[in-house]
Amino acid sequence: MAGETDLSKLLKTMKPVHHTGDYVFCTITDLGTVPLEEIILFFKEEEGITIIITQQLADKLGFEYTAVFSWITLTVHSSLAAVGLTAAFSTALSAAGISCNVIAAYYHDHIFVGKNDTEKAMDVLNTFSA
Repeated sequence: MAGETDLSKLLKTMKPVHHTGDYVFCTITDLGTVPLEEIILFFKEEEGITIIITQQLADKLGFEYTAVFSWITLTVHSSLAAVGLTAAFSTALSAAGISCNVIAAYYHDHIFVGKNDTEKAMDVLNTFSA
């Protein structure tokens, strides 16, 4: 099933959902040190493997992290070929003084914002469908 590519439809129907919990970005050298079912995302980079996991798991495993994030998913099924969605919401978040880290998966876009910016970010994202 192909995702939506029309930017106006994407913005009006993106319906952001906040996942409860606290999330962190960590780097590791061996994926075997973390149960795969506990990893939200992993990406292999030249310098190491970046993982997103819960803060609770990172603390349990003794992993270092520099910030705590909230996870927001845009529930619209956006196409990987859609143009402008990331630019539109990241510009709006930036104008509100909110940094965002964006992960585009097959079905949805996922946004990680600083824990203290969660409510403000949800307000900004919800303005697109108002």
